[in-house]
This record gives sequence, structure tokens and C-alpha cells, in this order.
Amino acid sequence: MRANRQIIATLFCLVSLFFLFEFTNIDIFVQNYFYDATTQKWLLSHQRGSWLDILFYTGIKKAIIVFGVLILFLYLYSFKNSAKILKEYQRRLLIVLLSLIIIPIFVGLLKAYSNVPCPCDFTYFGGDYPYIRVVDSMPQGIFKKFKCFPAGHASGGFALMSLFFLFKERKNRFIALSSAIIIGSSMGVYKMLIGHHYLSHTIITMILAWFLILVIYKIVK
Repeated sequence: MRANRQIIATLFCLVSLFFLFEFTNIDIFVQNYFYDATTQKWLLSHQRGSWLDILFYTGIKKAIIVFGVLILFLYLYSFKNSAKILKEYQRRLLIVLLSLIIIPIFVGLLKAYSNVPCPCDFTYFGGDYPYIRVVDSMPQGIFKKFKCFPAGHASGGFALMSLFFLFKERKNRFIALSSAIIIGSSMGVYKMLIGHHYLSHTIITMILAWFLILVIYKIVK
């Protein structure tokens, strides 16, 4: 499938999933499995410095940043005459680099404007606010600015899906893609287990990330 068709298909999938989640209660249904109404606690609690925090939150974020710096170094080094092998991967490295920069920024901007509460904010899950989706109007009297949609934390992990375009062999491409999906999903699921995101937040971020990667690929290739 050519890039243009992939972009259109991904955009269609993104819009379809968005409206599916917006006009159904799938998010609440799934989130129920992660919340104990009796104890009013989530399946996991986020504790800074814990092994879960290091593995799925602060640690993985730092690892992705370090990886991004490495990609930047390789891209800049590829312009040296002695870097003959890297020159062949110059545009591929640029796709990965731009993806690691643009996707988290773009998702962050959406989070700032969507004004959607997290599960832990919802009264049903022990919070102080009603269930508000992207298409809903903010009820009068609520002045707090929410930044829960889409999933910003997982966006860095899903940006790694751009590694699909770094490799030439089909096998390596799909290993890279699968690994990135696992990393991004694990980051998203962790945030769901602590009550910071709904399922839709993670899935929309994944599809949006792939859409942006395809656009970047189309421009750079």
C-alpha cells in the first residue's frame, strides 16, 4: 500500500475509533476492571522511585530521551564524509528523529486544548467531577483545566514506531514496529492502572502517532 493510501486509511481509522469511544461507554467498561469501588483504590498506585515508576514512567521516559539524543547524534554524524554507511540511513534517521520530537509535542498541544478529565477525576471513580468527553461541553462552575486526552506519556513510546522506516529488511521492520507498540502500550496501560487514562486515550495516541509518522515519511522520503 502506498504512503498516500496508508495515510488516508490511518486517518479514517483514527476518526472512526474516536467517535466509537466518544459515543459509547467502552472506556468506563474497561476502566471498571482497574478500580475497586469498595476500597476506592486503583489496581496500582503511582509511587515515585518505585520499580514500577522506573520501568513504566520516569525510567522509560528518560530512556526514550537518551535514545532520541543518540538518533540526533547519528543523524548529524551521517553528514561526515567518513560516515559512508550512515549516509545510506540519513533520511531514515531523520524520520525517526522528527517523529520523536513532533509526536510528543503535537499530543501535548492536544492535551492542553482538549480539556478532558482523567478517570481519577470522575465521581464514579472517587473523583470530584462528572464524566466529560472531548465532544461534551464543560459544565458550568468547573474552572479547572484538565489535560488527560490524548495520552501524552505513551506518545514517546508510540513515536518509536517510526523505527519501522529505519530498517530495510521486512523482518527487522516488523520487529521494530512490534517492539514500539509493546513499549507504548505498556506505558499507556500503566497509566490506566493508576487511573490517569482511559483506553481510548492510549489507542487514539497510538493511531495518531502512526498517522504523523506516515506524514513525516511522506515529506522526508
